[in-house]
Amino acid sequence: MWRFTGIPVSLGIATTKTLSKVATEVVKKQASHYGVLSLVQHSNEELDELLANLSVEDVWGIASRYSRLLQSRDIITARDLKYANQRWIRKHLTVVGERTLLELRGIACIPLETQVKPKKGIMTAKSFGKPVERLEELAEAVATYTARAAEKLRKQASAASCINVFIHTNAFKTDAPQYRNSLSRVLPFPTSFTPDLLHVALDMVRSIYHEGYFFSKAGVFISKIVPQEVLQADLFGDYSIEREYKKARLMCVVDLLNEWWGSNTIFFGAQGIDRVWKMRQERRSPRYTTRWGEIVVVRS
Repeated sequence: MWRFTGIPVSLGIATTKTLSKVATEVVKKQASHYGVLSLVQHSNEELDELLANLSVEDVWGIASRYSRLLQSRDIITARDLKYANQRWIRKHLTVVGERTLLELRGIACIPLETQVKPKKGIMTAKSFGKPVERLEELAEAVATYTARAAEKLRKQASAASCINVFIHTNAFKTDAPQYRNSLSRVLPFPTSFTPDLLHVALDMVRSIYHEGYFFSKAGVFISKIVPQEVLQADLFGDYSIEREYKKARLMCVVDLLNEWWGSNTIFFGAQGIDRVWKMRQERRSPRYTTRWGEIVVVRS
């Protein structure tokens, strides 16, 4: 990685996840390891020496609130945490803290995750590049966020039956009128079909919109997510397997086109074309490693 990209990489190898994180922390601070450290062959005394030089707040899984609590009990270093009272740790740091303690002792408690777990809720929300007053522009933003959330939903092979839309003005502009509102609705049965979600989301934004306000942000949150293959329809609803299959095929084509040719190659008219409300991103860092058009050009 360093040779071909110039990006520094730290590699830690150990018998547990927490100890491997300790190894990467040591590597970052000690250049003598040349970016790689294995603790597999280290003795218990050697591990204790490394842990004694690592602050407890730098241990993976110990938040600042927990670190202050531990320090008040004279648990200052990772070594102190390793030999702390296990029952006390479980009582005050819950089972998560107990797992961290056991991992420091070399007992693996946190399994490896080879696959990303499906999200239970998907949020898509961004601040506008300029204040939005008109309903049409606000609806375009909500439609865009809804389409993006639906795309994420299909990517993890899921469907959702609850959607929430929220809008609000800039709370930091105290001299301007303030307004915020949100609305949630439960669908008859779970879906990942973008037009169905758009229909509900746009109806909600029209319901909560009020004239005379300059909105700074809107967002969409979808929940009650279930796997696509185990959908349960409403007993009295208008549900057709054939129609749902056609919807799935259509969205599959849309997703494939956008993945192959780039985001927004094909999109819904409700999302707008000019999108004057979108983020300016004037201070965004160059994307040298992911965009051909932004690769650094060196002239000799």
